Amino acid sequence: MSTQSAATPPSIRLVIADVDGTLVTEAKVLTPRAIAAVARLRAANILFAVTSGRPPKGMSMINDALRLTEPLSAFNGGVVVNPDFSVVSIHLLPAGISAAVIRMIQRHGLDAWLYTDTDWYVTDANGPHVAREQWTVKFSPVVVDDYSPYFARVVKIVGVSDDLEAVARCEKAMQEWGGARVSAERSQPYYLDVTHPGANKGGVVLTFSKLLDIPTEAIATIGDMPSDVLMFEKSGMSIAMGNASAAVQKAATYVTTSNEDEGFANAMERFVLRADQELNNV
Repeated sequence: MSTQSAATPPSIRLVIADVDGTLVTEAKVLTPRAIAAVARLRAANILFAVTSGRPPKGMSMINDALRLTEPLSAFNGGVVVNPDFSVVSIHLLPAGISAAVIRMIQRHGLDAWLYTDTDWYVTDANGPHVAREQWTVKFSPVVVDDYSPYFARVVKIVGVSDDLEAVARCEKAMQEWGGARVSAERSQPYYLDVTHPGANKGGVVLTFSKLLDIPTEAIATIGDMPSDVLMFEKSGMSIAMGNASAAVQKAATYVTTSNEDEGFANAMERFVLRADQELNNV
């Protein structure tokens, strides 16, 4: 649970929220309470930004519903865009690394998806989770026979399988092989996200800190997956969702309720906004 005394909360100036499993419900819905919580942050002069493994245009619904004014971090920091989707920064995987990553994913029996900064490519339109991902991000993949023509613009490669143990084994092997050459983390139990080493959620905190001129100790982060622990480690306040694993919860300053039980809104009200009110009353 908490590793920090509620009596001495940090002064939060920015909240960075993960999207899937955190900001939205399992049905990928932003609840009225979540939308209201973001409005309350703004009223308290606390900025709000999102980070996700999704591609930029896969966050259009979030951007529109919340009327975001801060940059959006897509592909776990692989691409940072303004609310008008103009590119702020981009981290591309080298072509040779992309080819090797795909080979390793396939050797572990996983399907491989490839993302450039603008498009999503698959080799099997009926593969595991393709239909659900299409419904989530609200655009269709491009079906191709060969990924190599797109290697010059790769931002993220995803290994996909419903064999969750195979995904975990592939993650471990990718991290051991990749070293400092790639960032490899599961964004969902069935998704292994592989990006440039500079594209990870810890890096997202540092990027937003620089872009918005806010010290990391004045940033609160909230998420549910192991990839979110990287941003927990860089921020002054961290909040794990109730649907997160025990290990993720242990890594956070606070734990809120699940994304099916208004976990995001509860966290903003109980921890971030309460801390702001307490400091104002000092």
